[in-house]
Amino acid sequence: MKVYGRITVFPIMPARINRLYELAYNVWWSWHPEARALYSSLDPALWEQVSHNPVHFLSQLQPQTLERAAQDSEYLERYDSVIRDFDHYIHPQPSETWFSTTYPELTNKTIAYFSAEFGLHESLPIYSGGLGILSGDHCKEASDLGLPFVGVGFLYPQGYFTQQVNRSGIQEASYDKLHFSEVPAVPAIGPDGNEVVISVELPGRRIYAKVWKLMVGRVPLYLMDTDIQPNAPADRELSARLYGGDNEMRISQEIVLGIGGVRALRALGINPSAWHLNEGHAAFLSLERCRELVAAGLSFNEAREVIKTNSLFTTHTPVPAGNDAFSFDLIDKYFNTYWGQLGLSREQFLDIAREDKSWGPSFGMTVLALKLTGHHNGVSALHGDVSRKMWQFLWPGLDKSEVPIGSITNGIHTFSWIAPELNELYGRFLDPDWGKYVDDQAFWDSHIQNIPDRELWKAHHQRKLALAEYTTRRLQQQHLRLGEGDRQLAEFEGMLNPNALILGFARRFATYKRATLIFRNLDRLRRILNDPERPVQIVFAGKAHPADEPGKALIEYIYKMSRSEEFKGKIIFLENYDIDMARYLVSGTDVWLNNPIRPYEASGTSGQKAALNGQPNCSILDGWWAEGYNGKNGWAIGEERDYHDQEAQAEDDSNSLYQILENEIIPTFFEQDSNGVPHQWMSYMKEAIRTCAPQFSMRRMVKDYTNTYYVPEIRHNIQIEENHYEQERQLADWKERVSRAWSSLELYVDGRREGQLSLGESLDVHAWVRVNELDPNDLRVELVYGETQEEVAIPTHALPMQYVKSENDGSYRYDIQLKPDESGSIAYNIRVIPSHPSLTDKYEMGLIRWA
Repeated sequence: MKVYGRITVFPIMPARINRLYELAYNVWWSWHPEARALYSSLDPALWEQVSHNPVHFLSQLQPQTLERAAQDSEYLERYDSVIRDFDHYIHPQPSETWFSTTYPELTNKTIAYFSAEFGLHESLPIYSGGLGILSGDHCKEASDLGLPFVGVGFLYPQGYFTQQVNRSGIQEASYDKLHFSEVPAVPAIGPDGNEVVISVELPGRRIYAKVWKLMVGRVPLYLMDTDIQPNAPADRELSARLYGGDNEMRISQEIVLGIGGVRALRALGINPSAWHLNEGHAAFLSLERCRELVAAGLSFNEAREVIKTNSLFTTHTPVPAGNDAFSFDLIDKYFNTYWGQLGLSREQFLDIAREDKSWGPSFGMTVLALKLTGHHNGVSALHGDVSRKMWQFLWPGLDKSEVPIGSITNGIHTFSWIAPELNELYGRFLDPDWGKYVDDQAFWDSHIQNIPDRELWKAHHQRKLALAEYTTRRLQQQHLRLGEGDRQLAEFEGMLNPNALILGFARRFATYKRATLIFRNLDRLRRILNDPERPVQIVFAGKAHPADEPGKALIEYIYKMSRSEEFKGKIIFLENYDIDMARYLVSGTDVWLNNPIRPYEASGTSGQKAALNGQPNCSILDGWWAEGYNGKNGWAIGEERDYHDQEAQAEDDSNSLYQILENEIIPTFFEQDSNGVPHQWMSYMKEAIRTCAPQFSMRRMVKDYTNTYYVPEIRHNIQIEENHYEQERQLADWKERVSRAWSSLELYVDGRREGQLSLGESLDVHAWVRVNELDPNDLRVELVYGETQEEVAIPTHALPMQYVKSENDGSYRYDIQLKPDESGSIAYNIRVIPSHPSLTDKYEMGLIRWA
């Protein structure tokens, strides 16, 4: 029959253990192994069958199994312990969370976090890769730290695709229906007691989205779904898949995420004090916030000043092509009734996010996000630098280093990624409650050597055994599906050798990540992999976007290599990479391999997970590894520089990789004592843990976001509400006045053009500024100087010049003494920028006049 509705029926739960239901509906269990064990121990086979999903698990469990558990004293003891921990976690004392003790006056102020994907657990396939995993980890750590935090995204009914690789190595994508009755999400309820359904306008129609609530510890995650009545069939499919469809599908999804997401929070009675846009997919939310304020009586320019003060945009994309941009025709189609609600003309609206592409002017989502938020950051120090260069055109006249885009390097949620054997080991030798010190560098510095080499090696070997067993199981499942016979299936038994050096490469198969770099010199690779005295194996995993043909070709190549006679058993490809597989790989391989084209890796976090579990990285100095590598905690492939020719870069990088494997990694790994312990290798493992576990933890990252952005934004929002937008109205008026006057500004300078100074001597410089409508309070005149490199000045100092007087001709005079504090060749110039105490950043207007 055709399905009209779907209901999940649970067995009657014995009263003694009936809170298993409640626990199942909070993904707190996903980072607490003792909670997961309450389910898995009841029926291990069923637990695997339902992808470790406790909601689905309970619906399938036999009632007699629950009855037995309710009579089992050992089980009840574990159950009571978990429930006590859960209750204590969900309802802590104010003194027991970091945010409450650090910012007690702000605990009732909400931070809203928007992301197109959230990777919380393998049973919730609403993520595609790193961006989603980061979002999920961010929510978990916000919960751990007690932040007043909510997430907003989509509950995709078909999620991201399931990857199957056929006999020819071709990736095939299939989509499995995610039944909401079988996941830990419930309909979100508004203040009126009704389920929340919001709507947005699309061309010629209104589309509706139901809001679901999923608890991540103490953090609610609100996820929208358009597969409801009265939406038309095409609109019901709008939120079906992550990153599916054409540009019309993409813009529709992003309208629902941004505009619909704001409306969802309003319907829930949530009024955030800080807003965080995780990537440009949610940028339309800033337009919706402006629309609300315009409807309340503000002009668009005034509304823009209000929303910028408490909003943050994080960019994750280091290449222009990876940033969403829509044609003006598409914007006309989807927003022709919207810009009037902002009090704007079509041209004014398009100018907000205008970006010139090779195919013509476009409406750039990253440009929109940058222009309508007050704070911006990249996700590693190097990525911040790349982003400043990429978006420098939005601040013409500024040197790259001064572009107002900062950086906070990504991290990982420690207890989501620590292997159980390592968790137990750290508890034994570091501290029974070592999790309290996750981001405390001094703790790791002083305790890491407490772990005996043999114990760390033993724990790591247990993870290798687990990976070997997992690999056999997955390969046999894959090839059983492909119709292989018993003889072929038997060859996968023990294919992964726990005593071999195992390299891990698992990530999205985008071409810039260069998955096949290690195959560049096959003769050299054969020698590395076919030494019987020092066995080496490589495990690959990852998906290519279904529309990425070059990425799929990389998978095909590696798969065929893995099935070839010369590399069979040496190269292994595991299909359908997900969170579950990742946990095995980042703890069970020996070296984590990463070789993207520098500087195209914004951050990366898989290597951080590997390092947490004692696995050294062998990586290009890109993303986080450019900060993490110290010469003792892993290996650096190639040089820390950029190339003009990618072919030359690939040649140099591959040669560097082979050299590191042949001369450093392999000899060090196989230099073992009589008990099989490689002590020199253990020093790399311990150093990887010591340096990376605290510095690249999600705890450090969320604290950085909170201290640097969230709290200042919340406090600014409090001021805004107290002054009823008056300061922002004045700022908007001031900006309009400055923008009108700027074209008439004239700057004259009197200072030495050439010459020499002795260290300690000074140089007098004078400047005159003439401009209509503005006075010295509106201006900042700076002397900027720095060293010169190949006829290019590198500005490193910006010194304010002193206003002296107003001249008879109406100009303003400014003076300064330039007194360099270091010897060497320097260059200087004078510039004028607008100045106002309410500016978020002194360069935010992008108006600069140089002499």
